[in-house]
Amino acid sequence: MFSRKTAVIWILIVLISCAGILVSKWSLLEIVNADDNSHYTRIKTFTESLSLVKKNYVEEVEEKELVYGAIKGMLSSLDPHSSFMPPEAFKEMQIDTKGEFGGLGIQIGMKDKALTIIAPIEDTPADKAGVLAGDIIIKIDGESTKDLSLQDAVSKLRGPKGTAVTITIVREGLEKPLDIKITRDIIKLKSVKSKVIDEKIGYIKLTQFQEQSSADLESALKDLSGKSINSLILDLRNNPGGLLKGAVDITSQFLPPGKLVVYIKGRSGEKTEFDTVNGNKYFDHPMVVLVNGGSASASEIVAGALQDWGKAVVLGTQTFGKGSVQTVIPLSDGSALRLTTARYYTPKGRSIQTTGITPDIVVKLQTKDGTKTHPVYREKDLEKHLENDVSKETDPKDSPDMEPEQDGGKDNEMPEVPVKISDEDDNQLQRAIDLLKGLRILKELPKAG
Repeated sequence: MFSRKTAVIWILIVLISCAGILVSKWSLLEIVNADDNSHYTRIKTFTESLSLVKKNYVEEVEEKELVYGAIKGMLSSLDPHSSFMPPEAFKEMQIDTKGEFGGLGIQIGMKDKALTIIAPIEDTPADKAGVLAGDIIIKIDGESTKDLSLQDAVSKLRGPKGTAVTITIVREGLEKPLDIKITRDIIKLKSVKSKVIDEKIGYIKLTQFQEQSSADLESALKDLSGKSINSLILDLRNNPGGLLKGAVDITSQFLPPGKLVVYIKGRSGEKTEFDTVNGNKYFDHPMVVLVNGGSASASEIVAGALQDWGKAVVLGTQTFGKGSVQTVIPLSDGSALRLTTARYYTPKGRSIQTTGITPDIVVKLQTKDGTKTHPVYREKDLEKHLENDVSKETDPKDSPDMEPEQDGGKDNEMPEVPVKISDEDDNQLQRAIDLLKGLRILKELPKAG
């Protein structure tokens, strides 16, 4: 006969194997034989609860849904970027990185436990329907979003082209909730846009880090170089990030080979370094990188690396401050964990978690009277965010280089930025142009005889 403890060991082996996690029998023995038996007690509590719900809940429930719900709850107790993805959501995430999917065209997040629109994507159904950053979605097709996970919300909002979804939003200034019906379309995220400014200055807008972003950037740089540009503005404003590999590949096009782009460090303290991988070909002209509070994750890796190596002047306002690495771990049934496994650091060892990248030149985006604006949320505003493990400075207002009003002026007040702005009214862009023009003029000045 098996003892009770031995039986539990083998039950654990079966359960964990079903989840696609490889462990040894001896590691499980260590768990069960822990001095205080805390691990055993907690796992026992979970299995008891699962059994009681299955037997006694007023309606019959699927065991898979109960287990999925438990995993979702476990991941949601961590940081705001860890989550559980059922098979359908995992497939959608893989589609995301390819840059095309059926949906509305909005970026969403959780703020004060409410489903909040971070920003609509330009020229998408949501943008055309008048959705604004800061809108709180309280219903999707009449169903409350209370207690709805971020991933479940994404699944409900996406769908085939031509189908419609109605979102009910609460917006500051509106007396009552507003229903907005939006017809889904294929959202094609073109991540690289380029043009020539003032005859000699190249301009590249990078909107997201996808699988094709590096190749698209390479093509854009080749095209601009053929037009005899002598400097470049890389616009990373409102770029929410994406693939870590994409950040390394993008940075590699601006630095010599073998340069450290970023390193990551997990709980064990072991460092993994990522160097430039471009051979000997890279863009070797003066650069300005534009950033703001919407520049996050991979955007901050690129800006931080170029700043640390003295390759580019970073101009704009404090970045979002997402300095954590998420690893997607597929499970055996087609689902996956999106788990925060490490923090990342710039070449000089700066952790940007909650602090972000401080620009070399701080320029707050100015607005005209009547210009529509939206609030800027940053990593430090998200619930259960990780703290910065290098710097105690978690608020950009504490930085001597940061204008006091940049972070909203008053405590707990979100900074406001324009929804849309023309190039002529974009004082951050114009400041970057002036900087590069001034540099060119200085180089062209004849030497004093």
